[in-house]
Amino acid sequence: MSDIPTDQPLSDAAAGFAKEQLKSFIERIERLEEEKQTIGEDIKDTFLEAKGAGFDIKALREILKIRKQDADQRAEHEAIVDLYLQAMGMVG
Repeated sequence: MSDIPTDQPLSDAAAGFAKEQLKSFIERIERLEEEKQTIGEDIKDTFLEAKGAGFDIKALREILKIRKQDADQRAEHEAIVDLYLQAMGMVG
């Protein structure tokens, strides 16, 4: 936590510093939120462009999900799915 005792009022200098630091954090977060929104719009536009080129959006999302997994996780997941499909008689 903070080294500033809470039972004593802040000096004017400390209060000014805290105010500027708080303002800096808020402004940085606001800029990042704007960037996040712009990136989200860019991703949406890219999906729409891919759809316009004839690609299946659900398949693209699945590929992105798979690519985020490490190889061992992916192999384990695929083995479990195959086992369940065999148990359901859906795979020969």
